[in-house]
Amino acid sequence: MTLEKTGRRTKTKASSLPPSQAAPARQGKVGVLLVNLGTPDGTDYWPMRRYLGEFLSDRRVIEWPRAVWYPVLYGIVLARRPKKSGALYAKIWNRERNESPLRTFTRAQGEKLASALAGEENLIVDWAMRYGSPSIETVTKSLIERGCDRILMFPLYPQYSATTTATVNDKFFEALMKMRFQPAVRTVPAYPGEPVYIDALARSIERHLAQLSFTPEVVIASYHGIPQSYSQRGDPYYEQCLETTRLLRDRLGWDEKKLISTFQSRFGPEEWLQPYTDKTVERLAQEGVKSIAVLNPGFVSDCLETLEEIAVEAAKIFREGGGENFTHIPCLNDSEEGMRVIEALVRRELSGWV
Repeated sequence: MTLEKTGRRTKTKASSLPPSQAAPARQGKVGVLLVNLGTPDGTDYWPMRRYLGEFLSDRRVIEWPRAVWYPVLYGIVLARRPKKSGALYAKIWNRERNESPLRTFTRAQGEKLASALAGEENLIVDWAMRYGSPSIETVTKSLIERGCDRILMFPLYPQYSATTTATVNDKFFEALMKMRFQPAVRTVPAYPGEPVYIDALARSIERHLAQLSFTPEVVIASYHGIPQSYSQRGDPYYEQCLETTRLLRDRLGWDEKKLISTFQSRFGPEEWLQPYTDKTVERLAQEGVKSIAVLNPGFVSDCLETLEEIAVEAAKIFREGGGENFTHIPCLNDSEEGMRVIEALVRRELSGWV
């Protein structure tokens, strides 16, 4: 409404604003937004370059001064790495859907969560990627357009890191900053020690190992690494990873020699969290260990870092070093155990809204 003065009186008249500029009518719907890391749209040079450019220019991921990092990124990294990374993605690409497994699993998680919550009125579930598409901003806008005046945003990372959880939060709130109408929001916290998560990991491990023809002498919980300097500046990721392993060890009844923690996927010249997964796998083989299993508790869905770096490259390193039996335990993905975790956390954080 607008005000129009007539002498001493003031009267109102209908707003002349077009509908697109008026605040949306309250419809009382609640949105649940699952967000994973991201994925390129293809394995060729340009889709890979777009994805890597967005990922590696994130200040949360690479904290070097821009004056130092950008010449390296745009002068060297984005000239060479897209082709190499594209070749690796091609090895694991879901050719039936023409997409990466991460997109396939994240979509399935969203669909299965929507089905599990179908009994709740006025609830909409959707999913997005921090890097690539569908973007957080696009899906957030879509939820609002569909009548959501409350949104629960779920960064799909069990352990908190500024490089993962925080950058998802950043992008989500950055999208809201552009909007005149903002919904009420909540975010799901990290869950490194949640009983439902630990139990799901344990059950998936037990089921996988029961199908093998050998018994692993050592099981490795391999987490994505971060530079040690990030941890030293207060990132709680390292401690949360060790917490997950400790609780998982207790749940399985194993000792510290049976289940160990390592860190993978280091990049650049800095020292990263240690021990390194590749070096540990190589050392175990050289020490005479013949059978190992590796799982990735920090990844909600299988992706390049699990399906290629671990299931292919780590297996190769182990066997070349003298090891014999290697198995990769899949991520929880959209399994029954995995969906139980996601649903339990979402239902808890929706308390009072639905």
